Parts: sequence; C-alpha cells; structure tokens
Amino acid sequence: MTQGPILIDLENTPAAPGPDQAPPVPDVGLPAAGPTAMQKAVTLAARGPSRLARWGWGLALSLLGAMISVAAWDFVINLINRIPLLGYAVGAISIALLLVLTVVVLRELAAFSRLSRMDKLHKRAEEALAENSLPKAREVTTRLTTLYANRPELDWARARFAERKDEQFDASALLDLAEAELLSPIDTAALAEVEAAARQVALVTALVPLALADVAAALTSNLRMIRRVAELYGGRSGTLGSWRLTRAVMTHLVATGAVAMGDDMIGTLAGGGLLSKLSRRFGEGVVNGALTARVGVAAIEVCRPLPFSRKRRPSVSALVSRALTGLFGRT
Repeated sequence: MTQGPILIDLENTPAAPGPDQAPPVPDVGLPAAGPTAMQKAVTLAARGPSRLARWGWGLALSLLGAMISVAAWDFVINLINRIPLLGYAVGAISIALLLVLTVVVLRELAAFSRLSRMDKLHKRAEEALAENSLPKAREVTTRLTTLYANRPELDWARARFAERKDEQFDASALLDLAEAELLSPIDTAALAEVEAAARQVALVTALVPLALADVAAALTSNLRMIRRVAELYGGRSGTLGSWRLTRAVMTHLVATGAVAMGDDMIGTLAGGGLLSKLSRRFGEGVVNGALTARVGVAAIEVCRPLPFSRKRRPSVSALVSRALTGLFGRT
C-alpha cells in the first residue's frame, strides 16, 4: 500500500478541450435541422413530371373531357325534348361557357407567345454583344422600344433614348444606353418586388409555427413574385405560362446549386444578430428570405429582355440587407 502523495506525469497527456471547442447545445424538443422551407419549395417546383406521368395525365384529361362533353350534350338534348325553353337556355349557357374557355385558351397561348418573344429578344441581344454587330443591336433596341410603346410610365425614358441612340456607333454602347434608359425604372420596380417577397417569406417562417405553413407561404410568395417580375418586364403570363416560367427559374437554381444555402449563412446575413442565435426559427427566416431573394434575381435574369452589361447583376446580400433591415436585429 502506497504511502504519501502520488505524482502523475501529465506532459504526454492530451489537453482537454476548452469551452470554445465544445459542440453547440442542441435545441431541446426541436427536430434536427434539415432543408429549409425555401429549399423544399424550390425542389418541389423544379421537379418535373416523367414522360409516363405526362402521358397518363394527358390521356386521363382527354377521357374526362370526352365524358363531360358527351354527358353535357345528352343533358341538353334531353332537356330540349322535355322542356324546350329551358333546354335552349341551358344550351345557350353551355355555348357561352365554351366561348369563355376558348378565350382563356387564347390568352394562355398569347402568354406563351410573349414569353417566347422575350426569350428570343434576350438571345438576340447576347448575339449582338458577342458579335459586336451594330445592325443586330439596332434591331434589338427597335423591338425593345416597340415592346414598351404602351407603357406611359416609360414615356420620358423612351424620349431620352430616342434623343441619344443615333450618337452610338457600336453594339455595346447602344445596348448599354437602352439598358440605362429603358430598363432602369423597371429594374428598380422588380427589385422592390423581390425585397417585398423576401421580407414576407422571412416573417412567415419566423412567426408561424405550423409545419407546412412556411413551405406553402414560400411557394406562394415566390410564384407571385416571379409572375409580377415577368409582368414588369413585359412578359405577362397566364396561369400555365407562370408555372412554365417558375419551373424554368427553379430548375436553373437547382442545376447551379444556388439553393444549397445552410445554417452557416445565418451569421453572415444576420450579422451575428442575437435573435438568430437564440431561435432557430428566426435564423431559418433569414435563410428563407435570402433564398427568396436569390430566386428573384434569377427571375429578373430570365425575364429581362437584355442581359446585364453596363449594370451589374443585383447582389443577393444587398437585397437581403435592405429587405430584412430591422426585422432580425442587425442585418
């Protein structure tokens, strides 16, 4: 049995971790962190149906339309045989309904045509810049002026562009002038729409505790934002056109990995704000707002008839800073 004190050599013993190296304290009662609401919404919107699903839905809708048409025809004919006056009235209502549906279909086709025209104008402008072709640039600016001919708020901008366009002798200078004069007011309005959508998504995520409410709010706000941005740039779309445009934007974001924004962004975007450290919901609100701003920037790039040349592409961090200032401490 050892008598007296015992001396233990600690020179070769590894040092114990300090408080700065300790793992973060988990949120008691909260599930593990996963994809944010915006990441789920973007993934859902970008996920396209398979070819088999498209064929299945097409055949099902065709069969349903045939069944409804035959049933409506039999109903009107039998009603005319039984009560002629009422039967003719129902027949007139059916014809009016068909006319309304025809107008809706024509409006959807016109919306697809507008989106296609904007896309062709954007590609034509890129070709003019790549080839430095002044004739192509003049063609693009002529079509752009025609596109905004019925916009009273752009009368002053069109007049300034008309005064100075003959002074430009190369493609880049002419397109830069068109971008500065014609698109500057629209860019400002589009950025305001993006900031409002980012603010709304962040607030709903932070304040609504329901499980799927943040996903639904994020998807709804982004659909409305993309449609509004398209309207501002002249590519007003219908219901199907809006969904096609939304899928194009979301697919681009998923393909480029732009939605891979995790919790490490919270400190950067929120400036280390106290609320984002105390509550995961507020931190997710900041991230969802940032993702919404990124979707808005992608929508601007898709809907804009001219590529960004003289003006720089909008900064997501600057948009989030303006949208969320005062909401989550210092942003």
